[in-house]
Amino acid sequence: MAFLDTEHIRKSFGETEVLQDISFHMEQKTVLSIIGSSGSGKTTLLRCLNFLETPDEGIIRLNGEELFNGREQQKFSEAEVRAKRMHFGLVFQDFNLFPQYTAIENVMLAPKLLGTYGDQKAIEENAKRLLADMGLENRMDNYPHQLSGGQKQRVAIARALALSPDILCFDEPTSALDPELTGEVLRVIRELAKQDTTMIIVTHEMEFARDVSDYIIFMDNGHIEEEGTSEEVFYHPRSARTRQFLSSYKDEA
Repeated sequence: MAFLDTEHIRKSFGETEVLQDISFHMEQKTVLSIIGSSGSGKTTLLRCLNFLETPDEGIIRLNGEELFNGREQQKFSEAEVRAKRMHFGLVFQDFNLFPQYTAIENVMLAPKLLGTYGDQKAIEENAKRLLADMGLENRMDNYPHQLSGGQKQRVAIARALALSPDILCFDEPTSALDPELTGEVLRVIRELAKQDTTMIIVTHEMEFARDVSDYIIFMDNGHIEEEGTSEEVFYHPRSARTRQFLSSYKDEA
């Protein structure tokens, strides 16, 4: 049994079907990258996995536990949704840090509110360790406005890791960054991959996706056009649409 299974996920906004019968699975300690043009449904799929959106149809299972079944017309309480989200740590493209809190306070906030991650000292020590892992030992007491975009994103990654998610998810983690700051965030994600962190990454960084991913999904107009290992998708694509998409990035490089 795969670690994460999604079956026949559909999601519409009004008359527009954004996700059309999405099914895929992934194993633990692997990196899955989702690529595709803007508007292909990548972010919506990630938001459905994180329960920020509710699929219209489909099934989501994690480690054998059924988190969502569209056939059952489930109505989840706020506490139930919060518990399901705990499985997926999400790093947003625009950081979403709280401006009134320092870097370390941003990382500590959710564990403190949830009350299930130890006492204040344990939470603080874990936050310090995570920020140090991100190369931010000397920025812990800085507020977001005192940090560069790359530093803000590294704080956001530490914040997501503070909740010990089963899967760490990234939604275009470098799209809000200047090119010179992109590398520092990608280096952190590469290091997490070396540590066998289970990750789903929505990205437009093709070279990065090719090098860091165990598995690639290429989405086009709300459906999975092609999927396979990094080598299969990037070097031996079967679909003409995949070849067209990848060639456009090679042309831009």
